[in-house]
Amino acid sequence: MRLLAFIVLLFFINSSSQAQSDFVFKNENKQVTIPFQLIDNLIFIPLLVNGIELTFLVDSGVEETVLFSLEDKAVELKNKKTIRLVGLGSKEEVEGLKSVGNTIETKNFRSTNHLVYVILNQDFNLSSHVGIPVNGIIGYSLLKKHLIEINYKKKKIFVYNENSKIKKKLARRYTQVPLSIEASKPYVQANIKLDNEIMPVKLLADLGNSDALWLFQDTESKMQVPNKNFDDYLGQGFSRDITGKRARIAGFEIAGFQFSKPVVAFPDSVSTKHVKMVADRKGSIGGEIFKRFKVVFDYKNNNMYLKKSGSFNLPFFYNKSGIEIKHIGMEWVKETVNLKFESATSGYKTIKSDDSNYRVKFTLKPIYVVSGFRPNSPAANSGLTKGDILVRINGKKINHYSLKELSSLIKTHKEKWLVMEVSRNNQLYKFTLELKDLL
Repeated sequence: MRLLAFIVLLFFINSSSQAQSDFVFKNENKQVTIPFQLIDNLIFIPLLVNGIELTFLVDSGVEETVLFSLEDKAVELKNKKTIRLVGLGSKEEVEGLKSVGNTIETKNFRSTNHLVYVILNQDFNLSSHVGIPVNGIIGYSLLKKHLIEINYKKKKIFVYNENSKIKKKLARRYTQVPLSIEASKPYVQANIKLDNEIMPVKLLADLGNSDALWLFQDTESKMQVPNKNFDDYLGQGFSRDITGKRARIAGFEIAGFQFSKPVVAFPDSVSTKHVKMVADRKGSIGGEIFKRFKVVFDYKNNNMYLKKSGSFNLPFFYNKSGIEIKHIGMEWVKETVNLKFESATSGYKTIKSDDSNYRVKFTLKPIYVVSGFRPNSPAANSGLTKGDILVRINGKKINHYSLKELSSLIKTHKEKWLVMEVSRNNQLYKFTLELKDLL
């Protein structure tokens, strides 16, 4: 269920890069607003691809636009040819498509002659991890030309044409952070505190990473994992899970903004050994930090702007249960509805009338399955097994939860108990998990 760090770093085999048109405003507009869904600190926006609406993860850590999970989408892609792709977590190639000449747009904002890459491997599926259909990733092409404000509280992206009024607002109300744009990705300078030592670090400003920070272990420096840590699942690559250590560090600072004891991921060397890094990069700053600000990216002028939001002082959480949950589909569930309280616009189809006061109705509800565990976690030691279908948590039927709500339930700063009822081989089992803070 957690997509703590979904990162796709693509290397395109036997294919050359190709220029594409920038996103431009239509009808002389000065501003465009794009609503988004925020799930596990990740931003998902609707965009039309050749007239068909798809859902995209906004990821500043990718250069090219990538499509996947198109099985039920009738998208007519232009000028396709087969290529081979490799990505984070493996050197293994997978089959894909390269397509040029596409139109990607939202209201009053459009890119024509857009280049997209398509992952054909159906196992590469982000939707089951976040609980909504996700069809692609977009990054540099969306961010590179205009001022992009990300307002996490309003769940909206504001795209501005650069002008003196906007510049004055940024100078007056925001803190400026220099960016370096390298290989079409934004990097910032910050400081981390390990034990009592402060270390300067160069970090990718990565909207596609839902953790606070990723730090790369370095045996030749003092970038070492704190003694109090545990093994954890960090995200999904092309052909394998991304794993590593999770720990708290003493502190983090960027542009004068201070954070105490953030939870940090240290990916293992196997997961990163095939990734080509820019010079001196030490890790990434992700959505768990960015959501505490209003954030403005200004790639053209090599700047980022930050302004504190009401979320700035939130504690840093992590999944204390150690359980991984996936959404695997929908099922029809019978419900008895009291007609006195039934909404006239419920949209439910009446299947059968029992009496004058109640009706039996069938609605589509999500199915969630246990997809894995963190080693030696409460979930791994409870008796749960991979493939168990969740039925209830603390007495509440599982189909009343969204995947986002389940994530909030197990990703908490509190120490508490969870009672989980599951179905295994058509038999019901009940397990108890004690959520303890290991850090």
